[in-house]
Amino acid sequence: MKKIVALMTSHNRRQKTLSCIDHYASCALPEGYSRELVLVDDGSTDGTAAAVRAQFPWVTVVVGDGALFWNRGMHLAQAQAMKSAPDYLLWLNDDTELLPDAIVRLLQTQHTLTATASQPVMLVGATADRETGQQTYGGYVAARRWRPFSYQRVWHESEPVECHVMNGNVVLIPHEIAQRVGNLDPAFEHAMGDTDYALRARAQGFRVFVAPGVVGYCANNPAAGTYRDTSLPLAVRWKKMVSRKGLPPRSWRHFTRRHGGLVWPVYFVWPYFKLVAGKMRRKKPDAVRQPDQGAA
Repeated sequence: MKKIVALMTSHNRRQKTLSCIDHYASCALPEGYSRELVLVDDGSTDGTAAAVRAQFPWVTVVVGDGALFWNRGMHLAQAQAMKSAPDYLLWLNDDTELLPDAIVRLLQTQHTLTATASQPVMLVGATADRETGQQTYGGYVAARRWRPFSYQRVWHESEPVECHVMNGNVVLIPHEIAQRVGNLDPAFEHAMGDTDYALRARAQGFRVFVAPGVVGYCANNPAAGTYRDTSLPLAVRWKKMVSRKGLPPRSWRHFTRRHGGLVWPVYFVWPYFKLVAGKMRRKKPDAVRQPDQGAA
């Protein structure tokens, strides 16, 4: 019997978390496979942990102190899951609803790609917005060598597509890759851990692909109210940018230093400079608007 262990982390999203687990539990599995799930409930005050234990007693619930956020919560979940030597890890965001055949399709694609590549591959599942049908999360490639952290989404309806980085909403990781690459890096305070993990896997010679089609539903996080919201005052955007859920300097420095090569300080400074300089440009009435160059 081969074992798949899903990993989740959640904070005060009881209904979404329950829905995510319910969809995972309802997914078909190939013959000879079993499923488990490790949930890190990061200090929820809405009864998430108790509700999960009551409705899904087979789920392992680990309680955090509220300071883990996504990356460190997933780090804790993966450390717990690896104790049982699973054949596959399945990262799941707590607001993702898998389609009934998602796991079967992911495993079929993974097996085919592994046979072709003669080594295990990591597989990303694309998600879409349930209302609009628009793709929301998945895999990306760096469009230009001189802008390694500016990514474009790649995807195909019927064929797997190789990618450089990924969102961590749905990711299938074979045991060999998890053993070789290790856990998510707890140096990241909230985000960036999924992108970093894909780059570390590729640096060790493993390939990363986006599975064909869509494997589930997940709504996009809106830009409104974040540092990307251009309607907010500069001081507010700056505060949001350097917060944990923005682009915290400590995490961003760690990421750019690891993956940016000799010019990493330029990549580190660029988004902060762009935010301030862009706001100052818009204050000048005669300034010529420059094309948006995207993230560095």
